[in-house]
Amino acid sequence: MSSSAMLVILLGLVVLIALLVFFRYVPVGLWITATASGVPVKIASLVGMRFRRIPPQKIVNAYIQGRKADLDVTTDMLETHYLAKGNVERVINALISAKQAGINLSFETARAIDLAGRDVLQAVQMSVLPKVIETPPVAAIAKDGIELRVKARVTVRTNIEHLVGGAGEETIIARVGEGIVTTIGSSVSHSAVLENPDLISQTVLNKGLDAGTAYEILSIDIADIDVGRNIGAQLQMDQAEADRRIAQAKAEERRAMAVAKEQEMKASVQEMRAKVVEAEATVPLAMAEALRSGKLGVMDYYQMQNTIADTEMRAGIAKASHPETSPDKKKPLDH
Repeated sequence: MSSSAMLVILLGLVVLIALLVFFRYVPVGLWITATASGVPVKIASLVGMRFRRIPPQKIVNAYIQGRKADLDVTTDMLETHYLAKGNVERVINALISAKQAGINLSFETARAIDLAGRDVLQAVQMSVLPKVIETPPVAAIAKDGIELRVKARVTVRTNIEHLVGGAGEETIIARVGEGIVTTIGSSVSHSAVLENPDLISQTVLNKGLDAGTAYEILSIDIADIDVGRNIGAQLQMDQAEADRRIAQAKAEERRAMAVAKEQEMKASVQEMRAKVVEAEATVPLAMAEALRSGKLGVMDYYQMQNTIADTEMRAGIAKASHPETSPDKKKPLDH
């Protein structure tokens, strides 16, 4: 092969590589699409997106969509939002929806809402079509002690101005629940609430519960009211049961003290009996000693024994004459 042929082949390879590199970093197709759409984009801008690792197709498509909707956006604004980890398509769609609905929403506000982690497109849609939030059952007790369980439906729409930094749905639900508890708790009876459930809605709405939140409360409707337990009666029953247990404990304490005192008295009696037996045991010894020492004569001893026998005989005659007074006889029952 001649040197001229080799040179031609080499030049062809160089041109082919150059074309591949050119089409790799220069999205000519996007440039043609933008130009045909009447939204020209510079080739240098597209190449710069490649080097900045920004997908040109995503930026160009969003730019074309925005300019077709007559939005005041540039590719630099979209690139900046993309580099900040924002969702370019969602912001553009939100701006288009807001413009069509007559809502004043700037690109900077939409960008801030999107970067705050909120769905800006859904926020715009909720501004046009309000959302209904249903609260879980809220239990509250009226002054008469009857428990009521209330479910409410809260109609809200997005407050675009307070969407950044404003509280979410959880705060709305918590505040509505607090308003329900306050209203029922201040009612004289549960029947008054059942007769006029609008009282809850009016009281809660007048509290301005949407202050500092990302939503504006349009209405609060009571969906359901159920009568629960009689808390007042239950508390009285619990108090009566507690008083009964306290009285029972005190009675057990008194009984234990009485038993202990009785046991103490029995021990004292037994101790006294033991002393008496011990004393009686010394009598024969004392009498023997008196007889031995001559302090007591034999006749004196026999006279004392006769006196004891006479006393026992008299006691026996008295028991026989009056059996009802005998401690060993039980008194006959009256028929």
